Amino acid sequence: MEDILRPIYQERASQINTMGILMIEKREKTISITDNFDAILLIIVKEAEQPILIKHYSYQNKQAAMHIVTKAQLDNWLLLGSNRKIVDWIYSGEIIFDRNEYLHHLRQQLSEFPAEERKLKKGLEFAKLIRRYTKGRAFFDNHHYLDAYNDIVHSLHHLARLTAIEKGFQPEITVWQQIKKLEPEIYKLYDELVNSEEELEKRLELLFLAGEFLIHSRVKIGSAHLIDVLKTKDHWSFNEILTHPELKLYSVDLEVLIEYLIEKHCIEAVNIETKGQGIFHRYYQVSNQLL
Repeated sequence: MEDILRPIYQERASQINTMGILMIEKREKTISITDNFDAILLIIVKEAEQPILIKHYSYQNKQAAMHIVTKAQLDNWLLLGSNRKIVDWIYSGEIIFDRNEYLHHLRQQLSEFPAEERKLKKGLEFAKLIRRYTKGRAFFDNHHYLDAYNDIVHSLHHLARLTAIEKGFQPEITVWQQIKKLEPEIYKLYDELVNSEEELEKRLELLFLAGEFLIHSRVKIGSAHLIDVLKTKDHWSFNEILTHPELKLYSVDLEVLIEYLIEKHCIEAVNIETKGQGIFHRYYQVSNQLL
């Protein structure tokens, strides 16, 4: 297959802007990580007019796709976990071209999973977990069980990903097979929610009973990154938190996370007077218990 696709990637390999090229072939009898294409060419470049460029090809009754992505876009995917197949592509793809051993070092970095990167990724997954879980709980309390189910399934996926990261692994596409080995208790919770023959209301009720403990036990590791940043100042406005270079990655999950951490006594809300009588600015600081 490489011989057939060589003319497509050869020109790219000769360009100084190209950092590395991987070829990922469709695997038989396994979950496809190639979006059902017979082959994917992943070409990583230093910079480009657009961060992602995708082209499709046909050959010998087969289909291939070429993905040209900038290093900045790839780094963003890896950090945020927003493109789950990309880790598999990097690990399992055949290296076709590797300028200055860029891909070799990238694989090594993913395997080592540095502590600071792990802390940030745990924070991002925990924030997503809390937002989904809180929404699901609200839907459940208002008897919207299907909406609750949707959010709780998503929250369990974030719990699974958080657990994998906590144990030093990159979350895989088949994260539930991964968690079945790493944390059987969480896998069982997910399995019972999805596959039990109990009524949906009963399944959700049982999950909330068990899930509350599993989430509470991860508050410290899940909030460590945010708390470490907040410790650098006495108090913060919400906008200061939202626009901080490290914290803006939390995006839409940030407000719910902060309210949750106030409830758990990790963060305190501080009222500071405004010019208006009886109206206060609401600022945030790390709880004295954590200082």
